[in-house]
Amino acid sequence: MEQHKTCVAMLLAGGQGARLGILTRHVAKPAVPFGGKYRIIDFPLSNCVNAGIDTVGVLTQYKPMELNSYIGSGAPWDLDISNGGVFVLPPYSKGEEGEWYSGTANAIYQNISFIKQFNPEYVLILSGDHIYKCDYSEMLNHHIKHEAALTVAVRQVPWEDASRFGLMNTDDQGNIIEFEEKPKNPKSNNASMGVYVFTYDKLRHYLEQDELDPKSENDFGKNIIPTMLNAGEKLVAWNFEGYWKDVGTIESLWDANMDLLSSPAPIDLHDRKWRIYARNVGEPPHYASQKGEIKDALVTEGCEVFGKVIRSVLSADVHVAEEAQVIDAVIMPHAVIGRGAVIRRAIVAEGAQIGEGAVIGGEEGKIAVVGSNTVVPTGYHLKPGEQLGE
Repeated sequence: MEQHKTCVAMLLAGGQGARLGILTRHVAKPAVPFGGKYRIIDFPLSNCVNAGIDTVGVLTQYKPMELNSYIGSGAPWDLDISNGGVFVLPPYSKGEEGEWYSGTANAIYQNISFIKQFNPEYVLILSGDHIYKCDYSEMLNHHIKHEAALTVAVRQVPWEDASRFGLMNTDDQGNIIEFEEKPKNPKSNNASMGVYVFTYDKLRHYLEQDELDPKSENDFGKNIIPTMLNAGEKLVAWNFEGYWKDVGTIESLWDANMDLLSSPAPIDLHDRKWRIYARNVGEPPHYASQKGEIKDALVTEGCEVFGKVIRSVLSADVHVAEEAQVIDAVIMPHAVIGRGAVIRRAIVAEGAQIGEGAVIGGEEGKIAVVGSNTVVPTGYHLKPGEQLGE
């Protein structure tokens, strides 16, 4: 029996995230912990569910095991349904060896058969490495209302930053008339968010054409969108005005975590009308001893604080020993901060152990990073901007 869905979402979650350095040495970027109790991928998955989109293909590639395990059946996001749900989609195999995705467009092309089984009218394409809350149903309605072949979510960025983005230049009606990839002299500040709604028939046609071009980089921004523009297709922009953060660098990941400590925070995690769902880690309540000090911090379940935690984000099951100081820092799950250690302006990854009296980072400069399961020796000093780990 053929299924029919109005809209299917395809979530691109295969990125290596090289700019995150040792944080993504062993996990894909969307699986990186964020905000104490979340992973980055929780945000687009939760957006889909809250927007009423119940069929999501998650396209994995780089180091997929932890991401696959985390998503599981999709139960934390109410995506464990019989008619739809969440599906983990690795690159398919040609013969004996799998073929890695050659670009964002090729990733969707390789999974056309998955989309086809739901016979959708529209396809929503997302990135798995952004922190934001977005009602995709509003974007879909905008697409339908304007009878577009493609709708691109855009957000206005400061003019001085515009040359860092792919820009969608529009006419007075919001129709996209030109796409510029990181231009030196930008004509607009409408930056593409990498979030697209395609009419399914158009998407399939242009992906098939793109695959026939040996010179194509198989990329939506570089190839598909310019080709559609040249063909005279109707492309429209949809303006997004909420909080949005691309957490593709060490600094931006640290910044986005620190944003959660603002009052009020630019992204409301307490909004019960638009919840961000995550897999429950099942840890006991957090504990702060009489000597422990917690100020302006997010402290997740299972944590034990015997030292000082200020303006920091602690994920589940973090142990902060006596006389240790954690200031302006992001501490990921199961990390241990030894007695008298000082962590400032730093990210400490999952399972890392910081030895007694070690100093990680400093009061200023770039963010210091300790990789997952790294053991930092007693008294070691990791300077601002340095990374330690395998």
